Amino acid sequence: MKRTIVLLLILVSLGIQAQTKYEAGMSKAFELWGQNKLDEASNLFERIAAAEQEQWLPDYYVAQIHVLKCWNDWEERDEAMLKENLDKAQEFINNIKTKASNEPYGKQMQAQLYTVWVAHDGMKYGMKYSGSVAQLYDQALAAEPENPIFILNKAEWEIGAATFFGTPIDEQCKSIDRAIQLFATFKPATQFHPSFGLERAKEVAEQCKK
Repeated sequence: MKRTIVLLLILVSLGIQAQTKYEAGMSKAFELWGQNKLDEASNLFERIAAAEQEQWLPDYYVAQIHVLKCWNDWEERDEAMLKENLDKAQEFINNIKTKASNEPYGKQMQAQLYTVWVAHDGMKYGMKYSGSVAQLYDQALAAEPENPIFILNKAEWEIGAATFFGTPIDEQCKSIDRAIQLFATFKPATQFHPSFGLERAKEVAEQCKK
């Protein structure tokens, strides 16, 4: 009996240590990101993703960083640069699909990736990806209809499309206002789940007033 209790205590201890290691690694990666060390943050998230086969969040943030790098270098972009970053992002989005096939954040990230291609060359990629972007956001929102990140992303995508076609954006602006209200009480599922978007929602709301 005593040996069984000791064994259980060891197993619990090992579990706590493994979780602590994951949390420490994620915190360090976010710290690097906050210092604008995107490559270092991405590399650390990538190592965590390889070590933590049950965790999809590190994969999500590798993909997020490489999508963001496309926008950060937007004025100097070329298709080769976009392809390099988006191929990397797609690799980790695929990992999310393997680890958590129905995860709505995986669908959101896939939609963000396609959006980069459409924004880069609407004539070339609009027909290819626009329908998928709309469908992916609908699927994410069907899973989490009160998630302000998804509401913001979908509305901003629709504003871009409406601006291109010269149609009104009143309904989308209402969605942005709703997202801002929901951010006030939004509680991510864990400390490492996405929580960003409020400042961007406020920026878009200001644009809606012009």
